[in-house]
Amino acid sequence: RPVLQACCARNEEKIRAFAEKWGYASYETDWRKLIERDDIDLIDIGSPNNTHHDIVLAAAEAGKMILCEKPLAMNAAEAEAMVAAVEKAGVPNMVWFNYRRVPAISLARQLIDEGRIGRPFHYRATYLQDWTIATDVPQGGAALWRLDAKVAGSGVTGDLLAHSIDTAEWLNGPIRSVVAKTETFVKERLHQETGKVEPVEIDDACMFLAVFENGSMGTFESTRYARGRKNYNTFELNGDRGSVFFDLEDPQYLDYFRYADPETGKKVEDHLTGWSRIHVTNFEHPYMDKYWVPGCTIGYEHTFINALADFLESLETGQPVQPDFRSGLRTQKVCDAVLESARTGQWVEIT
Repeated sequence: RPVLQACCARNEEKIRAFAEKWGYASYETDWRKLIERDDIDLIDIGSPNNTHHDIVLAAAEAGKMILCEKPLAMNAAEAEAMVAAVEKAGVPNMVWFNYRRVPAISLARQLIDEGRIGRPFHYRATYLQDWTIATDVPQGGAALWRLDAKVAGSGVTGDLLAHSIDTAEWLNGPIRSVVAKTETFVKERLHQETGKVEPVEIDDACMFLAVFENGSMGTFESTRYARGRKNYNTFELNGDRGSVFFDLEDPQYLDYFRYADPETGKKVEDHLTGWSRIHVTNFEHPYMDKYWVPGCTIGYEHTFINALADFLESLETGQPVQPDFRSGLRTQKVCDAVLESARTGQWVEIT
């Protein structure tokens, strides 16, 4: 039975309070000591991106199971080394791409697998926020490290579009090539650790076109400068038999357009053609038999609970859970290709 054996952070006062609040048996202020402990079986990495690589390599060598926040690494080269480490050690691993565990998104995958979308033509994704518009927002430090390229690796590409890319490839298959454009709207910000005004090197916004291996076309847009949008994460997939649309700000619903029967290929009756909205709360829907009665919704936090439950089940069954580190590496390669294309202005193939 899993137990909260220890947590870790650099600030002892804060991590002690965290441990007491959430019921951890102990705490450490050095992640290396955490990994050295014999009473720790699994390491969950929720620290900034520039720490993932070293922690993973040490944890894998110590034989620990590893869960890691997205993006997996600062770049594909780091991710390659991390995949090699966990596969050499043979330790179970997973990346926290939690949106796969939103019941409505899992239902979209089910509809696709059932042939209800048919041959895909278009995939379009947006991920919009607005929390960095103000020019007096600093960069760096414990709260705003995502604005510091030395710690984050990239801006919206690694932070937001990594989610969009993982979801897209899970639903629509691998991306073959991309062409991208990025923009940094505020060029300098005060750095909280140095006290100096320094150049901003992360991407505030990114848009890219994609070609999938199945021949469909994709458009992706992400920004932290969409005034009024707080966590507007959407996707739409259009095929010859139907379409699906999802919006994370209304996560209990999946919009579905049914055009043709998946078994016969026959068009549905004209008077029944149109977008329908599925309230994804029935026991027959993904994950919902584990919660409340139909009609009751679940929250954002439950996507992590669903992912952890799948991981624990994989330990019992011996079937590896997805997305694992190799899947996270795949997303990292697409992110790197997007940034390379933005730098060169050329199409980049994903290898």
